[in-house]
Formats: sequence, structure tokens, C-alpha cells
Amino acid sequence: MSLIATERDSILRLGLGLSLLVLATACGRLGNVGQTPEFAPVETGNAYFAMTSAPFPTETETRPPVQAASLWRGGRQSLLGDRRAEQQGDILTVVIQIDEKAEISNSSERERSGSESMGVSGLFGIPQRLNDRLPEGASMEDAVSTSSASSSGGEGSVKRKEKLTLRIAATVTNVLRNGVMRIEGSQEVRVNFEMRELLVSGYIRPEDISRQNEVTYDKIASARISYGGRGQITDVQQPRYGQQIADIILPF
Repeated sequence: MSLIATERDSILRLGLGLSLLVLATACGRLGNVGQTPEFAPVETGNAYFAMTSAPFPTETETRPPVQAASLWRGGRQSLLGDRRAEQQGDILTVVIQIDEKAEISNSSERERSGSESMGVSGLFGIPQRLNDRLPEGASMEDAVSTSSASSSGGEGSVKRKEKLTLRIAATVTNVLRNGVMRIEGSQEVRVNFEMRELLVSGYIRPEDISRQNEVTYDKIASARISYGGRGQITDVQQPRYGQQIADIILPF
């Protein structure tokens, strides 16, 4: 009886723990009912830190200043100045234009057949004598006969098409010793009760930045691009937690 009671108590404790977990999760979700998604704070990211901290002086800043009376000034605000991002805290535009299509089709087929037979029709009259002693219908004329056949076939196809056009402002968060710059950018757009989020990060070379202070996504090394959302529409499209757990646990 003690063993049965112990198992029953364990099951009850497990059920109580799962109930509390589900209740806590539900309470967290119920707190968002009727509320718009909150924006993420911008004062806690690497981009804000890069723009508020003082960068190291560049080579152009250590040169002697050009005379104020000169028609050609060396500053970035001059007529012919280079306004491209080059130091920590600078901002540039990342152009994301993804239009890709891939189609793969494979098929295979295999077939094999074989047969073997062996018989003893005459061996000093022994088979005939044995046939008389064998059960009715049995004979030594076809002692062994085998046959086999196998076939297999497979076919698979993959079709993928992606099209995405976005523009986002990114901040130079770090300049490496070789001149490569790390960039990070985030953008949030709230429409009614749905929040759309765009995140981009990676490494770029200064020479890949155009005169318009733009860089395309295919020039970003180790690019990480995320475009998604959160809100009422996204919440409805997601399966419930119980369904996700059941899909993982159930073997069928």
C-alpha cells in the first residue's frame, strides 16, 4: 500500500507542477489582452552605446586642419567631403533586396531479378529409388529451386522562392584593426496590435559602402537578417503550447 501511495503522490505532485506552469504561462499571456505590443528600449543596445561613446580619432582628424580661408576644406561637411560611415557611431543604410528562386528535382530507379535451380535427374539410379520412398508429390528431379526479385524507386523535389525588399538604418558598433566595421540595426513598426520587427547585423568593408552611404545585404559578411512580428495576428498563427509539447512527445 505504501508503494502505491508513494506513486500516487508523485503523480499528484507532477500534475500540480504542470498545472502551475500552465497557469503562470497563461497569466503572462492574459496580461497582454487588449494591450498593444511594447517597443523594445533603444537605450540598451550596442548601437546606442556606439553612438554615445567617443570613438578613436581617425587619420584625417590627426592631420593639421585646413586653413579656414581655403576654398577646399577637408571636413565631412564640405562640398566634396566623404560622408560615408567610417567610424564607431556612424549611421549607414542597408538595402535588402532578396529575389531568389531555387528548384531541385531528383529521381532514381533500381531493379534486380535472379533465379537459380538445381536438380538431380540421374545418379546411378539413386534418385529414382529415393522417389519411391519420398512422400507423394515429392521428387528428387528438382532438388533446389530459388528465385528472387527486388525493385526500388525514389523521387524528390524542392521548390523555393523568396522575395523581400527592405531598407534599414544601421549603426557602426565597432571598427576592427583591419578596418572592417561591425554594424547593427533594428527597426520596429507597430500597426494597430501587430508589431513588425527587422533586425540586421554583420561585418562590412569600407570600400563596399557607396557614395550614397548605402551597402547592399550581399556585401555583409556573417549577415544576420531577421524579419518577423509579434502581436495578435502572430499569436493566433502559433500553435498552443500544449499542442507543441504533444507534437514533440508523441511518437506517432
